[in-house]
Amino acid sequence: MTEHDDLADRLLPDDRLERFRSRAAGYDAENRFFTEDFAELADAGYLKALVPEELGGLGLGLQQTARLQVRLAGAAPATALAVNMHLVWTGVAKILRDRGDDSLEFLLREAGQGEVFAFGLSEAGNDLVLFGSTTEARPREDGSYAFYGRKIFTSLSPAWTRLGTMGLDTTSADAPKIVYGFIDRAAGGFEIKQDWDTLGMRATQSNTTVLDGAVSPADRIVRRLDPGPNPDPLVFAIFAAFETLLAAVYTGIGARAVELAVAAAHRRTSLKNDGRSYAADPDIRWRVAEAAIEQDALLPQLDAVAGDVDALADHGAFWFPKLVGLKIRATETARRVVDQAVRVSGGSTFFSGSELGRLYRDVLAGLFHPSDAESAHNTVANAWLGPIPD
Repeated sequence: MTEHDDLADRLLPDDRLERFRSRAAGYDAENRFFTEDFAELADAGYLKALVPEELGGLGLGLQQTARLQVRLAGAAPATALAVNMHLVWTGVAKILRDRGDDSLEFLLREAGQGEVFAFGLSEAGNDLVLFGSTTEARPREDGSYAFYGRKIFTSLSPAWTRLGTMGLDTTSADAPKIVYGFIDRAAGGFEIKQDWDTLGMRATQSNTTVLDGAVSPADRIVRRLDPGPNPDPLVFAIFAAFETLLAAVYTGIGARAVELAVAAAHRRTSLKNDGRSYAADPDIRWRVAEAAIEQDALLPQLDAVAGDVDALADHGAFWFPKLVGLKIRATETARRVVDQAVRVSGGSTFFSGSELGRLYRDVLAGLFHPSDAESAHNTVANAWLGPIPD
């Protein structure tokens, strides 16, 4: 047994995954938060995976955690995607700490004590993503900031205790600055809209969060950066943790789709072929093989990129192309693999109770996570060809 197998068996044993899988359909149908799954994961210490042992965590690396997320997503994609947002922040803090930057040490310490972090950066219509903001960050005399704006896709809405967010300071002497800070749920200054009624990934309950004077104390303001592309280590850490762990979730969805396609091919029979199973049909065999071939590319790339983050590898200007390339490959491949599995499985997947039908809806969420295909291709083109001349 490998170290990873032992870790997976301890944190995500088969019986726990089966409970998660059995609940997933209900969460989806009822459009409710994965309360029971969340409690089990928290009790098992899963949310502390990336927190160093000396701060109360498991001390895992990004590669190990990504592998666990692949396994979790194969059972309950929405559970894995929502938990991802907390793991992203702890991953950001760990990536910075590994590189000698302790500016988010408090985050690791608080996560080790059981606090739950949510990702409150996304804004409707903001295609600059980390390089701009429609949220207002108003400086206060004590060095704190009050945030005013609307954040979308705030996963873990019912459960987070800390929200990492950002806004634009336009009034300070050195403005404009993009300000990153963390707010405490207990301090208020925000409203959570109950507006998460989506096609898929419903259990994430990624409701809109309206910031209306939510204050990040001065000691929780972690960056003030110039708008636009920025070489600050925080930007790299966010990209590295977000894209890698996101890719892990969709890798898990694809892997489960292949399993379901194989099971369906053996289960279904053909009257045209004397009652033999579709596993003997050349066209079905081709579809399953095509899905398996595409899926096989994901895990090695995920391991390589996450392993390089852990190893402090220096890819220079090619780091961002590697990260966005991983995200695009994982989400687009998973979508194609699920589509092949649906074609293999037949009309039963069109019914609402079908696991594969739910995966078909869940996997579409990959289209909307940053970096989108257009942004990713621009990033890769700039790395290889240079920017377009003025």
